[in-house]
Amino acid sequence: MALFEEVESFDKEKWTLVFDGAYNGLGHGIGVILISPENQFIPFTARLCFDCTNNIAYYEACVMGIKEAIESKVKVLEIYGDSLLVINQTKGQWETQDAKLILYHTHIKELTKCFEKITFHHIPREGNQLADTLVTLSSMFKTSIGQDVSVIKIQQKNKQAYCLSIEEEPDGMPWLYDIKSYVKNKEYPLGISENGKRVLRRLSTNFFLNGDRKSFKRFSSPWPFSLWGMVVIGLIEPKASNGH
Repeated sequence: MALFEEVESFDKEKWTLVFDGAYNGLGHGIGVILISPENQFIPFTARLCFDCTNNIAYYEACVMGIKEAIESKVKVLEIYGDSLLVINQTKGQWETQDAKLILYHTHIKELTKCFEKITFHHIPREGNQLADTLVTLSSMFKTSIGQDVSVIKIQQKNKQAYCLSIEEEPDGMPWLYDIKSYVKNKEYPLGISENGKRVLRRLSTNFFLNGDRKSFKRFSSPWPFSLWGMVVIGLIEPKASNGH
């Protein structure tokens, strides 16, 4: 996000707050990301269970983020939001005329007294995607007072899902056992599917039994007859192209 390119300089005292709020067909939601000086991301989100406008939702998100920062003992805070109205009204650049928004504006001014330094900055909406995602999540879940909401678990997967789908217990046999049985006796394992048979036949073309049929080797290049242990007797027809 463009925001984090702007705040790359390390400051052991400065925290960053990103907020967003919106209404969609699922309800009202607000989201906040509090970022520590060590670049640790702390997300907060809430569903608004009362009627409000988008501007009120933005103010609610801003207030929630500031209160979370106060609880975390933050003293230097930079606040970023994609609501031009809320940012400019909070900075005093735009006049606040809506009676409902005046209450929020006054409340934020009181909260800012808890900080040694606090600044407000506007960012484009495309630079606020993380907080916007929290808004969408919070608007989707309906909860009651006192009801716990399960933590959203985020995992990192390094393998495709089908690679982890085998549940059979190991049989103690080496991985070449089934291939060797097929090459030696043309036998399939019990319970094998038709697709499994095709795979086994294809794999078996890469191997051969050598000598006493106990030694199992894999083709890596064409082998001469001497290594196969074969003796050819009789006339070969047709002749090779070189006359032999």
